[in-house]
Amino acid sequence: MGRNRKKNSNHFAQRRRDNKKFEPYDKKAEPYKEIVRENEDFETYYKHQKVCPEEEYENFLAALRADLPATFRLTAFKGESKRLLEIVKEKLFVDYLSGLKDLNEGKEEEMKPKNLPWYPNELAWELQISRKDIRRSEKLFKLHNFLIAETKSGNISRQEAVSMIPPLLLNVKSHHKCIDLCASPGSKTSQIIEALHSDASGKIPKGYVIANDIDNKRCYMLVHQAKRLNSPCCLITNTDAGRFPNLYNNENKIIKFDRILADVPCSGDGTMRLHGIQYRIARRGAEMLEIGGRMVYSTCSINPIENEAVICRLIREAAGSLEVVEAGSLLKGLKYNPGMTYWEPASKDLKFYKSFDDVPTELKTIIHKEIFPPPQSEIEKYNLQHCIRVLPHQNNTGAFFIAVLEKRSKLPWEKKVDENAIESKARIAAENNGNGETTSQIEPPPKKKKKLINYGFREDPFVFFTPDEELYTTFKTFYKLSDDFDPTCLLTRCLVGKKKNIYFCSPEIREILRKNEDNVKLINSGVKTFSRCDNKNMECQFRLAHEGLYNIDQFIGSERRVHVERDDLIRMLNNLNPIEPPMVHLMSESVQKQHEKIGSGSCIIHYKEDDLELRLVGWRGNKTFRAYIDVNDSIHMLRLLGADLSKYDVNKFEEKAKREQALKTDENGAEEEIPMDEEKDEELKNEN
Repeated sequence: MGRNRKKNSNHFAQRRRDNKKFEPYDKKAEPYKEIVRENEDFETYYKHQKVCPEEEYENFLAALRADLPATFRLTAFKGESKRLLEIVKEKLFVDYLSGLKDLNEGKEEEMKPKNLPWYPNELAWELQISRKDIRRSEKLFKLHNFLIAETKSGNISRQEAVSMIPPLLLNVKSHHKCIDLCASPGSKTSQIIEALHSDASGKIPKGYVIANDIDNKRCYMLVHQAKRLNSPCCLITNTDAGRFPNLYNNENKIIKFDRILADVPCSGDGTMRLHGIQYRIARRGAEMLEIGGRMVYSTCSINPIENEAVICRLIREAAGSLEVVEAGSLLKGLKYNPGMTYWEPASKDLKFYKSFDDVPTELKTIIHKEIFPPPQSEIEKYNLQHCIRVLPHQNNTGAFFIAVLEKRSKLPWEKKVDENAIESKARIAAENNGNGETTSQIEPPPKKKKKLINYGFREDPFVFFTPDEELYTTFKTFYKLSDDFDPTCLLTRCLVGKKKNIYFCSPEIREILRKNEDNVKLINSGVKTFSRCDNKNMECQFRLAHEGLYNIDQFIGSERRVHVERDDLIRMLNNLNPIEPPMVHLMSESVQKQHEKIGSGSCIIHYKEDDLELRLVGWRGNKTFRAYIDVNDSIHMLRLLGADLSKYDVNKFEEKAKREQALKTDENGAEEEIPMDEEKDEELKNEN
């Protein structure tokens, strides 16, 4: 949304095009080489560090060499999650086990899906097969289709199991101000968004999440992830987390965050040069944390230099302002080790050092004093036993380290800044009073404005509606919007020309955007809510966008609503083609009567049964009624209704075989066959 790019500036696509210029046409893609999953130095290093008991070490290494099982979780705040969970357990897993029966004869019990016991409400599941195997197995094509469609529609997220832990330990509530400092690719940010909305009782949360990443390209992966959840309470920024600037609220006060996630960059096996980067991010996070707030520090590394050493350094410098708190009790059923209390840094040639004094002079610029453990006489005050170390063999997962910190008071250097500010104001006051001026006239000299670092593409501005915006009058009249709706929460990404899309954000996000445009690079915010749909016969030139429906549904009047029966909805969901929309005379009498009363254009389709309520954007044509939604949303709703999905459950292996057969036929000089849906397109072209 809102990227001001030159034409054809997609670097990934351009690189592929450039590479193809130099490839022979008959060149076939070589298969990936199998990764060698052994490293003698790695094994020596971690055995010496005693990251796990010696009798478990071989199991630890074996787990590292094995493929990770596929895991996914259901989106918690969506009203349909309960129905979807029933379908997953009663239908999807039955088909999954049936597909595995021939592949793993005699291992049916071992292959059963496992609920992750520490994740709330049975919403997270582990399949006893890797993502790669799911993609490659024809017998599991329905499972693969389910994972793709439901992920795209935002109803599930495919995420490694231990990666789900840090957001859970944040314990986010709907009023919390949250920031994810190193957010890309966005799965943890998605969890924070879910937590904000789960606790909001269907209303727009007062809290929000700022999702940041230093890599400009990865920020757009983050946009893609966050957009699936259609939350107006999310803002994506692009800056160095270790130097994240102060953000200001509407009262020009520095924003302090209630919840901070510092899932910092890590090596995966540990390098000492990362310690400084990780510490800098953790320290900045602590500065931005509200007193009484919570920060979760995490890595996917098992190296104590990147984990406990960072925490010790931060706790030591915080001098009692920060505390590592116990959180393992929140993860019932998860196996893990407590944090390490002793480790030995090593040189590249694996020479280990017990203390900084043992380090040769020439290595002291690489092996710093800060990465050594505290003296054993002081170790208790660091509460390292409260840190969580998840090892691969304990739960059949990746490795992870998590520490939960709470802020008890201002950090020592924060207090120093406050003292200096008070002294400075007093000095200025005294000087000016000596000149006959009163302190009420005194203002501190303006700070020199820092130049905003541009990490990538130049972003379009965020342009908010004014209270008397002319365009809003059109929306309000046509959709009978309530007076409670605040039009100043609507925005566009263009200053001049026709407004194509209108986005909606929460009041809290709006104020951050307005006050901080020059402080940090703003990438994306807001949910598409209205989209231009130029039509000469239309009373309102903007249709509702399904993405934003759940945020403004409560403000839209009854005049643009149509209540449908189950068969009507299934007919609409199975016919998304705008060229051949469902004819209204084929629908129920109730829908036909409502069609007569409502004017042409965008509307809301409403369906309700005992424990299921669905709302979607529709379009009322002269003689038609259709759903105006994405195909993956349609598949999701059909699944919830228990309807036939065979139209969308395409077997990619059969399709590939057909394409190859058609290619062979074509090479032999036979007449090429036109697929059925292409034949329809040809007929339509001829008719026109």
